[in-house]
Amino acid sequence: MSNVTNGAIAKASHRKKIHDWMVVIILLVLLIAAFTVSANTGTIRLSPMELFRTLFGQGTPQQELILLEFRLPRMIIAILIGAGLAVSGCIMQGVSRNSLADPGILGINAGAGLMVMLFVLLFPSMQTMNSLFLLPALALIGSGAAAILIYALSYKKGEGISPTRLLLSGIGVAAGISAAMIIMTLKLTPESYTFVANWLAGSIWGSNWKFVMALLPWIIVLLPFAYYKANVMNVLNLGDQTASGLGTPIEKERILLLAAAVGLASSSVSVSGGIGFVGLVAPHLARKLVGPKHKMLLVTCALVGALLVLVADTITRALPLQKEIPTGLIVAIIGAPYFLYLLSRSKG
Repeated sequence: MSNVTNGAIAKASHRKKIHDWMVVIILLVLLIAAFTVSANTGTIRLSPMELFRTLFGQGTPQQELILLEFRLPRMIIAILIGAGLAVSGCIMQGVSRNSLADPGILGINAGAGLMVMLFVLLFPSMQTMNSLFLLPALALIGSGAAAILIYALSYKKGEGISPTRLLLSGIGVAAGISAAMIIMTLKLTPESYTFVANWLAGSIWGSNWKFVMALLPWIIVLLPFAYYKANVMNVLNLGDQTASGLGTPIEKERILLLAAAVGLASSSVSVSGGIGFVGLVAPHLARKLVGPKHKMLLVTCALVGALLVLVADTITRALPLQKEIPTGLIVAIIGAPYFLYLLSRSKG
């Protein structure tokens, strides 16, 4: 009887692995399809064959300029931002055991935005290419300070982090930072105000290869680190007492994971601006597709986030409007109703 049970468990596990990898393959195919459509979205269109030839250096000078200098960097940035924000949200939900945790909702993005606004206010002449490698570091400082404050407010000795306290503390800190930012806008020049307004709305303002190089190191380092800590997040999901009983240094691991989440979120929003809801929507969709185990969940989450932001950015460029609307608004149109749905279903 035991052998029959073990065999059934092994078959179920094998089917689950096949299902999970099929989901990953389908998401990769969808991402490639979205990439192809995005590369062909704009005033001047490129056929799939022209796109292929241009990528391999066989296109005309005009095609190379359009694709390699304008569209391709922006598409890669959209993919990196989507993956970074999605995994950041997944880490926060796993560490806090709060399904509503998200870098935007918890005030992490607001902290990054506050530092960017302070920089623009104090150094208005440097809000251009000269500051692109400085902005991720400044955003990290701001989001890190916000995360420390939220952690301190939501932590209670003997109880750890309460999901409810974490959510309420994050919303309160975000509201306070947003109020401070509104006051600061009164002192901005018209040019700086336009820059900050576009940033806050979630406009992918950095769309060349220098911005790709500024963002890429953060993603390359922190995404594998999050994957490396997948088993730790699985243990933390069991609760503090169980995790401690299994020998996990809870607070140390929690701080390391939160630091990785803050780094991913701050580096992403420093280039993309205040794009919200990606870190909320992508983990939930990924969890429905592959379940709660973090090894496959993180991979799926990164792909869902990348696909979401790339599609949203493509839509902004495809809309027949005189002025391109920020990508963050399209993401918000998708994410806000889903957030309200999750909020209505949450307990406590």
